[in-house]
Amino acid sequence: MDVVATRLDRSRLPMWAAGGLALVCGAILAFSGWTEWASRNSEMRNAETDLGNLARSLTQHVEDTFELADSLMRGVVTALETDDGKPGAITRLQTILKSRKATLGRVRGVFAYDEKGDWLATTEDVTLTNYNNSDRDYFVHHRVSADRSLLIGRPVQSKSGGQWVITLSRRWNHADGRFGGVVLATIDVAYFAQFYRQFDVGQHGSISLVSRDGVVLADNSEPDPKRPGGPAVEAIPYHPAAGPLSFRRFGEKSERIGFYQHAQRYPFLVLATRTEADVLAAWKRNAIVRLSVLMCLVALVIAIGIFLVKQLLQRQQLAAALAAKEENFRLLAEGSSDIVTRIELDECIGYVSPSTMRVLGWHPSQLLGKRAISGVNPLDRPQLQEMLDQIKKGIVDEARATYRMRRRDKSEIWVEATIRATRQPDGTLDGFVAVTRDVTQQKTLQGRLETLAIEDGLTGLANRRRFDERLLEEWGRAYREKTSLALLMIDIDHFKAFNDTYGHPAGDECLHTVAGILADEALRSSDLVARYGGEEFAILLPNTDAVGCARLGERIRRALHDARIVHDHNPPGFVTASIGAAVCRPGFERSAGPASLIEAADRALYAAKDGGRDRMVMAGEVVDLPASKAPATVPA
Repeated sequence: MDVVATRLDRSRLPMWAAGGLALVCGAILAFSGWTEWASRNSEMRNAETDLGNLARSLTQHVEDTFELADSLMRGVVTALETDDGKPGAITRLQTILKSRKATLGRVRGVFAYDEKGDWLATTEDVTLTNYNNSDRDYFVHHRVSADRSLLIGRPVQSKSGGQWVITLSRRWNHADGRFGGVVLATIDVAYFAQFYRQFDVGQHGSISLVSRDGVVLADNSEPDPKRPGGPAVEAIPYHPAAGPLSFRRFGEKSERIGFYQHAQRYPFLVLATRTEADVLAAWKRNAIVRLSVLMCLVALVIAIGIFLVKQLLQRQQLAAALAAKEENFRLLAEGSSDIVTRIELDECIGYVSPSTMRVLGWHPSQLLGKRAISGVNPLDRPQLQEMLDQIKKGIVDEARATYRMRRRDKSEIWVEATIRATRQPDGTLDGFVAVTRDVTQQKTLQGRLETLAIEDGLTGLANRRRFDERLLEEWGRAYREKTSLALLMIDIDHFKAFNDTYGHPAGDECLHTVAGILADEALRSSDLVARYGGEEFAILLPNTDAVGCARLGERIRRALHDARIVHDHNPPGFVTASIGAAVCRPGFERSAGPASLIEAADRALYAAKDGGRDRMVMAGEVVDLPASKAPATVPA
C-alpha cells in the first residue's frame, strides 16, 4: 500500500508544481503592487517633509528681512521723537538716512512722514516736496490708531520708483503724545519673487508669502505688472503655527499638497505647495519600468515552470528504468567500506550505503531525502556546491574534494569524496554518485606538519619564516589602505652570560617565559609575535602609530621588570630587554620596502643597546637613507 501511495504522490507532482508556480507568481505580483503603493506613499511623505523644511527656512528668511527693516524704522522713530522740535533735526535725519542707503541690503528704502503725510526724510534720491502719502492705507491706520506696533501692509506701487513694494510701518508721536507721523520701510515684491524662484518645487509648485488675512504679498510666479499677489487658499489655520495642507485650486486637475509656517514675530506665513502630479511624475515613470520588467520576469518564470513540469512528466517515464538500474548499484555499494551515495538532480540523497552508520553514525534511512550537503560544514559548502554545479553544466564529469562533515554525535571529521555524473542512455544527466572516505587522521597529521613549518618549537611563537610571510602581507595591506605599520625588535640583554651562568635548560626556560610575556602584552589578534632568532624577538603591529607602538614597548619593558627573572650578570639583577621600534606608512613612502622597516627597527635596537640597554628607542619615519647614516631616533 505504501508503494502504491508513493507512486500516486509522484504522479501528482506535475500538478502540484503547476499550482505552486501559479501561487508564487500571484504572490510576486501582489507583493510588487504593495511595494509600489508603499513607494508612492513614501514619495508623498518625502515631498511633504521637503515642503515643510522649505517653508520653515523661508519663514526664517522673511523674519530676518523684516527684522532688519524694523530695526531701521525703530532707529528713525527714536531719532524723530528725541529731536522733535529741535533745529536741524530733519536735516540730520536726512543725512543719516542717506549714509545708510548703501547698507540697506534687502530693504528697498526707509521714509519718514509728518502728521500730514508729507515726506520729511528718505533714503531715496527724490524731491521730498513732490510727494504726500496721507492717502495710503498704512498712514490712515496709524493716524486713527494709537497702536505703535509694526504694521505689515498690502503691496503698493511705490510713488518714487513705480515698483511694487511690501510696506512695513510704525507710528511716531510728538512729545505730548499727539500723532507725529509715520516711519515706513519698503521691500521689493520682486526681491522675494526672484529669491523663491531659486527653489525647485516642480513645474506647477508655488511658494507664497501670505499675510494673516490671506493676501499674497509675494510668490514665485511670473510678475503681474498691474498688481502682484492675490488671494491664497481660502483658509489657512492660525493654530497650530505650522502644518500640512491638501487642497485643489480652481481649474486644476491634480490635488495639491502643501505646508504652511506662521512667523513667530510678525503677522505673516509662508506657504509652499506642489501638485501630486509633479511629486509622483518620476515615481510613475519608474513604476511603469519596474512593472514592465516584473511582467517580463513573471512570464519567464511561467515559461520555465511549464518547461519544468514537462521535465517532471518525462522523469516519471524514466523512473521504472532507473529503479532497475539502482538495484544493481545497491549490490555493489553495500559491500564497500566507504560511503557510497546516490545524489539526485535536485541534490537530495536517493540512496546511501550501510557504511554511513560506521563513519557518520546515521542509519541510511535517516539520510534519505536530505540534501547531500546538509551535513557539510557551512564553510566548505560553497566548494562542494560549485563541484555539483560544474558537473551539472557538463564542465567536468568527475570531481574530488576534501571537506568537513558533522557526525551524529555533533563531532566533525574530515572526508574525501569523489563525485561522478551518471547519465541515461541518451546522455542526459540523471544524478551523481559520491564515494566518501574518512581522512581525519591524514588531515590531522597534515595540520601538525603545517604548524611545525610556521611555529617555533621552543616558545610556541611564530617562527622567522612565518614572520617574513606576514611582513609581506601586512606591508601590502598597509600600502593599499594607506595605514601605518609598526615593528618592535626585542633583544634580551646579556643573554649569552645568562646561558653561561645558568645553563642552556635555564636559558630555554627564560626564552619561554619572555615569549609568554610578549604574547600576553600583544593584545590584538592582528598582532604577530615571532621569535626572530636566538634571544631576539619581533612584534609586527598592523595599523599602529608611533604612540601605540611606544606604549606597547614600554608595557613589555615593565612586564619584564615585574617578572624578576634572576640574572646576576645583568646590572639590574634580573632579565631585561633592549627594544628598537619603527613605524612606517608604506602608501606614502613609495621608495621604501619591508626590509627598510626591519633595518630601521634594528638601528633603533642597536641605539638602545649603545644607550645602556633596558630601554626602548623609537626610530623616525622609514625612508631610504645611506647605510652610513642612521635614522633619527627619539627615546621612548
